[in-house]
Amino acid sequence: MNKSKELIIIGAGETAMLAYEYFTHDSDYNVIGFAVESAFIQEDTLYQLPVFSLEKLEENFKPESCELFVAISSGKLNRIRADMYLRYKAMGYKFASYISSKAFVWHNVEIGENCFILEDNTLQPFVRIGHNVTLWSGNHIGHRTVIHDHCFISSHCVISGFCEIGENSFLGVNCTLEDNVSIESDNFIGAAALIQKNTIAKSFYQEQQTELSKVNTHRLFRIKES
Repeated sequence: MNKSKELIIIGAGETAMLAYEYFTHDSDYNVIGFAVESAFIQEDTLYQLPVFSLEKLEENFKPESCELFVAISSGKLNRIRADMYLRYKAMGYKFASYISSKAFVWHNVEIGENCFILEDNTLQPFVRIGHNVTLWSGNHIGHRTVIHDHCFISSHCVISGFCEIGENSFLGVNCTLEDNVSIESDNFIGAAALIQKNTIAKSFYQEQQTELSKVNTHRLFRIKES
């Protein structure tokens, strides 16, 4: 694979290491280093690449010299990742998106900057994905659905056709949205939630954990204590 573009990953945690793996082995980007705020630099190198100070990023790498990828998870309802993306966007930097070669993305799907779309996602015709959106593994994004900026869709979420996901929202694993549902901004949809009606901004939906049985496993399977 021809590595024609140079990339600096913002972050040095687990998400940054995953981003390195995906960009290195499944994209045309050449990762040349990581960048972290100086107060959080713990090591000088990661993957044998330098860890730079974010405060000196513009001094060492002009916006025209490389692209960036903000590899930060969903903390504070995506605000940390959004703030970092917007800060360096305002400085003139361009941002890479990673789209897995093992994702199904229809030819007319629109995808913005700094998106992280992992394996086994299905993006049907006419889907639109904004900037700074993460789609973790194995989601279904139905036709004509719009996902706005700074969202995080975890894994195995079913988003039916003609849905709309507002900015900064988080969708937990195995949640389901019926057709034509609008999720407003700053929503947190918990794991396994079923959403059948439009939500309002700042809504929090959470399913109850499965009840603990009064029968333990040894009794259930007739295991005798030794």
